[in-house]
Amino acid sequence: MTTKPKANRYRIRRGVGTVSQTGQADAAEVAQDADAGAPDQTGQTVQDTAQNSANTRNRPLNPLEEMAAGPQEDGLPPTPRVRVQRGTNPTGGDEAADIELVRQEGLTARQLRMARRVAQKHGIQAEDDHEAVYRLRQAGIDPFKRANMLELVEGEGDRNAANLPQPAVQPSAPAPGVMDAAARARSVMDIQQDISRRRRRNLRMLLLRLAFFVVLPSIVAGYYYFNVATPMYATKSEFVIQQADGAGGTGAAGLFAGTGLASSQDSIGVQGYLTSREAMLRLDRDVGFKEHFSDPSIDVVQRLDPDASNETAYKVYRKRVKIGFDPTEGIIKMEVIAASPEVSEQYSKSLIAYAEERVDNLTQRKREDQMQGALDSYEEAEAEMLAAQDRVLKLQEDVGVFDATSDASSLMSQINTFELQLQDKRLRLDQLLDNANPNQARVDGVRGDIARLEALIAELRGKLTDTGGENGSLASISGQLRIAQTNLETRTLLMQQALQQLEVARIEANKQTRYLSTNVSPVAPDQPTYPKAFENTLLAFLIFSGIYLMLSLTASILREQISS
Repeated sequence: MTTKPKANRYRIRRGVGTVSQTGQADAAEVAQDADAGAPDQTGQTVQDTAQNSANTRNRPLNPLEEMAAGPQEDGLPPTPRVRVQRGTNPTGGDEAADIELVRQEGLTARQLRMARRVAQKHGIQAEDDHEAVYRLRQAGIDPFKRANMLELVEGEGDRNAANLPQPAVQPSAPAPGVMDAAARARSVMDIQQDISRRRRRNLRMLLLRLAFFVVLPSIVAGYYYFNVATPMYATKSEFVIQQADGAGGTGAAGLFAGTGLASSQDSIGVQGYLTSREAMLRLDRDVGFKEHFSDPSIDVVQRLDPDASNETAYKVYRKRVKIGFDPTEGIIKMEVIAASPEVSEQYSKSLIAYAEERVDNLTQRKREDQMQGALDSYEEAEAEMLAAQDRVLKLQEDVGVFDATSDASSLMSQINTFELQLQDKRLRLDQLLDNANPNQARVDGVRGDIARLEALIAELRGKLTDTGGENGSLASISGQLRIAQTNLETRTLLMQQALQQLEVARIEANKQTRYLSTNVSPVAPDQPTYPKAFENTLLAFLIFSGIYLMLSLTASILREQISS
């Protein structure tokens, strides 16, 4: 990729100028464009530029300089053509030797092409590119100056421009001094040594920062875990919350019965209770949680202050009591950490007892509500049934009738019997009256029997329908008894239904009962579980390394943004 060179253009007044001013302008341009002559050469210094400027002031003027120093009319003068005859050497030196020196300068192909184009622009004839460089220098033109390069690029588009004043060609200093192989090697070696010094310095600073920000904190953490930290003992236990097997369960309840999904809400509730402040305060009240972790034998980092608040103790409790719930199996796993294995086991058993008590209370209110409602309904139905039975009994006692239906049937039977006798008596009376001389005594006797039977039948029928008696008619008594008995039967049926509902409620209440089953009982460990010194030290090293990496990247990005 070729970068377009930058050029600074200067305006020179026409008709005014001296040789000294032209020499100073050339020296200034040479100082500004010191790096445009040979981009691939190293070791060029400001002293060479100053020396070339002094040589330019002391040499005689060339035709271009004389043209720039002399007056020039406005308008569009033609581009000056410098004619340099081959074989002439103004300085009196050997032309072939000078061209050979140009060849030894090690000019790049780009510089040679640029020199050939500049020579063609000024009308200088040369057999090769090196001779073109030599001829341009003999004419006082620096082929590698930025101004000439820019004019070369712009000149191709401005050849047909008209009525524009053309600036005079400014003389330039000759080419800078040529470095030999030893100087070039020395310069390259100096650059390599400087790069090596910078790399070593950067590496030392990197190692120093790593040692201060990563290694030293990791060593401090490792020393604490291996030598200072108090050993802690962890007691692990597992328990599951189960519900009673409900006989005849259908639908979703029967599908999820016996799985962890059936009691997941209860398990989550128990887990939340065991990790709450209420459980911590109860554990402290029963077995002295704060007192144990305030023991002076525990190191300062893990020790709890004797007068610590409940919030501070609760933070320690959350770190020392770890509870997890597996929703697929419905198992609650608990790990209790303490400075003593016996205390750890005691804490674990106490927490399991608290959980079992909480499980019993989870559905107690629901079960009590169900049983209380069914029991109240049964008691009310039973009371109404007893009241109906008392009414029937009282009615039977008042009217003196046990069963109105049976009494009515008995009366009707008697009436039927007496009516048959009455008909028989009437037949005998008709038989007696059919005689020509009936026996009057017998006729009167039969008539007396018929009158008595009719009176008896009327009396019996009166008992069935007469409403003027003390207790009313038998039909009225029978209706009252039938209503009372129907009411009694209804209340008895309602009482039976209430009793059945009571039994169903009892079964449902038994289904709502929860049980806490301990799968893994807490057992005191015989070796300390924490701290895990090596794992914690490695973790601290990784954490400090990550923090250092993040800070380094942030600083590098900010430095790059600021420098740009």
